[in-house]
Amino acid sequence: MIIVMEHNATKEQLQRVTDFIANKGMKSYIHQGDLLNVVAVIGDEINLNAESIAALEGVANVKKIQEPYKLVSRVAHPEDTVIEFSNGVKVGGLEKPVLMVGPCSVEKDYEGLLKVAKAAKEMGCQFLRGGAFKPRTSPYDFQGLEEKGLQYLAKAGRETGLLVVSEVMDTMDISLLCQYVDVLQVGARNMQNFKLLKALGRIKKPVMIKRGPAATIKELLLAAEYVVSNGNPNVILCERGVKGFDSQFSRNVLDIAAVPIIRKISHLPIIVDPSHGTGKRYLIEPMGKAALVAGAHGLMYEIHHDPDNAMCDGAQSLNLDQFKEVTKSLNKLIGRIDYDNKNNK
Repeated sequence: MIIVMEHNATKEQLQRVTDFIANKGMKSYIHQGDLLNVVAVIGDEINLNAESIAALEGVANVKKIQEPYKLVSRVAHPEDTVIEFSNGVKVGGLEKPVLMVGPCSVEKDYEGLLKVAKAAKEMGCQFLRGGAFKPRTSPYDFQGLEEKGLQYLAKAGRETGLLVVSEVMDTMDISLLCQYVDVLQVGARNMQNFKLLKALGRIKKPVMIKRGPAATIKELLLAAEYVVSNGNPNVILCERGVKGFDSQFSRNVLDIAAVPIIRKISHLPIIVDPSHGTGKRYLIEPMGKAALVAGAHGLMYEIHHDPDNAMCDGAQSLNLDQFKEVTKSLNKLIGRIDYDNKNNK
């Protein structure tokens, strides 16, 4: 249920509405818009009478929401969510799309990671991404450097001025990651780890949720709902492909249509990962462009200083020369850098 307040409703009238909801055993979340305040009601509404609420002073109208994702829906929050970081970078809304780049896994070669970070900075990227904790299908594969990897990422971020993104796999690791990173990523395998999502709702740092390989758009939005309903509104969604039946040519089916669909029904930023979405480095540029044209708020793709010898996912990682050419092309499309005049925008 969504309660739209009148444009001249007072704080006291708004308080009476939220008190009324609380007395019925439900939670309320207030979205303060430019013109109107909107109250979202969360909980079992069986004992809540819409007509009684509509009769309260200051209430303009009451709307029933059919979708279970109430807080991430545009009905409750018509304006785009824009997440702003301490260095001024913004993600979402009408802001220029951002680029999140780096190796799949942070490896022992810090100088290699620093080369990647410097190249990313040179090409106008805003985020350095890398896995310190790696969920791998086989228990014998490289599992990541854990805290040492986070330290490497943070150090490279400080040296280049890039924001840092890394994956969190367990509730016990949240406080550790918060010491080192700017965005905590929920990997595709953990998209429905509800205990983890609830815990991430109790922190203030932005959270990025990657779509599961067999997850619907509705399930992705409900995963975000877990985080937002527990108090953290700073959520970024990530489309990274779903399982198809033709794995010979592409690792996954990158669902570009998910971008405009999510932008229509949700206010949260949505970015696209063409590296995991395709598994092929030659597809990063065309699929990245397709995602941007479709309205993505950013891209996440993998680069490595020596992808042929990477400890994981080398086949979907660009080397530094390839990265510069691809990113030059993407930046032209974004309109961030005029390479003819060498001006950053």
